Amino acid sequence: MSAHFLAPKRECASDIGWKPVSAGCDAGPVTWDERFAGDYEIWSAHMIADIAFYVELARRANGPLVELAVGNGRVAIPVARATGQRVIGIDTSPAMLEQARAGAARAGVDLDLRLADMRDLDLTEPAALIYCPARALLHLPTWADRRRTFERVTPVLAPAGRFAWNALAFNHRIAATLDGQHQQDPGPHTVHHAVGDNRIDLVRDDGATSRLWWATKNEWLGLIDVAGLRLQSLDGGFAGEPFTDDSQEYVFITRRP
Repeated sequence: MSAHFLAPKRECASDIGWKPVSAGCDAGPVTWDERFAGDYEIWSAHMIADIAFYVELARRANGPLVELAVGNGRVAIPVARATGQRVIGIDTSPAMLEQARAGAARAGVDLDLRLADMRDLDLTEPAALIYCPARALLHLPTWADRRRTFERVTPVLAPAGRFAWNALAFNHRIAATLDGQHQQDPGPHTVHHAVGDNRIDLVRDDGATSRLWWATKNEWLGLIDVAGLRLQSLDGGFAGEPFTDDSQEYVFITRRP
């Protein structure tokens, strides 16, 4: 489902995004606790920079739009409003999809919301743009899970269609500062890093847990390669900042040949 974030400037980690919702999903460890849904807007309130980025990509797309891990529609609703198009939203969280339905109704926009696993993505019409905001791909536990997702994305993109996403660029100095620290903002929680598993756990005081597994630049480039996509750009931020050794964000745009 929706977004994940780690916000070093505010020294909190967080968001929440992936959970199998049917017996047929073999997603490994559960990384999304529905208890987060009730106050998700509080946890995601600082996530605004990505919206304009994905809106602009959608404006340039000539065809169907698809958001993976649509969550409560935080990005999909502005995209639908700006483009006047229906946005297909895929998510595994019933609670978040219900929020997205309500939000779309209030905004008067058209979202086609589907309770589904992004690793089993299937579309009847090729998409001009598929995007996955808010670091949500990091809620897939293994490289194989991500490869399966990428390999499902490529064949459902139209020729020259684009696949875009952003992800955490892991910083060991920030991780060392946050590891094991109890924090109050935006709600009582503790962040734990399992370096051997490339995993970050955000554990709320009520026990609700969000997990993400970080990836390196070469791992992302490998996924692009095996999926038969072509790299269009890699930036270090949503305003086109160059990706450098100090970047804290991967912002990828790829294209189907």
